[in-house]
Amino acid sequence: MDYYQSPTHEQRFDLEIKNSQFITTIRRTRGRDEAKAFIADMNMRYPDANHNCWAFVAGPPKNVHLWDQSDDGEPKGTAGKPMLNVLQHSNFGEITVVVTRYFGGIKLGAGGLVRAYSQAVVEALDQLEWQEIYPRQTVYIKIAYPMLGKVEYWLENSDIDVEDKQFSESIDISLAVIERTWPEQKQALIDLCQGNITIIENDKE
Repeated sequence: MDYYQSPTHEQRFDLEIKNSQFITTIRRTRGRDEAKAFIADMNMRYPDANHNCWAFVAGPPKNVHLWDQSDDGEPKGTAGKPMLNVLQHSNFGEITVVVTRYFGGIKLGAGGLVRAYSQAVVEALDQLEWQEIYPRQTVYIKIAYPMLGKVEYWLENSDIDVEDKQFSESIDISLAVIERTWPEQKQALIDLCQGNITIIENDKE
């Protein structure tokens, strides 16, 4: 599987366990800043909740630098960690999960809390509407000004994202390309420009 899954839009799922209400809200988040902004939104949306516990994988699933979690006042290790554990064992990335708890008067105990927060995320992911996200790499191309029109038209009709353009003696364009389709697209660009293009990948020409 060369893609990972990510939410199509913000979605909410409700669960009741021993009178406690667990509201699971999930949103696609690209990077830590988006994840933290979403968590702040949830804290403002449910200011009277007992806990707003959260976990995120804010990039591709295997990028451990973009993982984080919080118990938000629940006993240590009973909420955020099990939530993150569910995400780690899924194929989801660019995702933040906030589980909002309203205490129902019956204590669940440490084991019960771990099961409850895990169940809240598992059930939400099972019902989640998601999209396929394909890993991208950054590629730089240099073209002459007369080529700009047809290259721009070709890019608009592709799945390539244009990240930046710099205009100097040549036009330098930064592209985010899907790794699995790039080899074929690279050759198409070379053919389109009749070889009059410089392509730099991984800082090497």
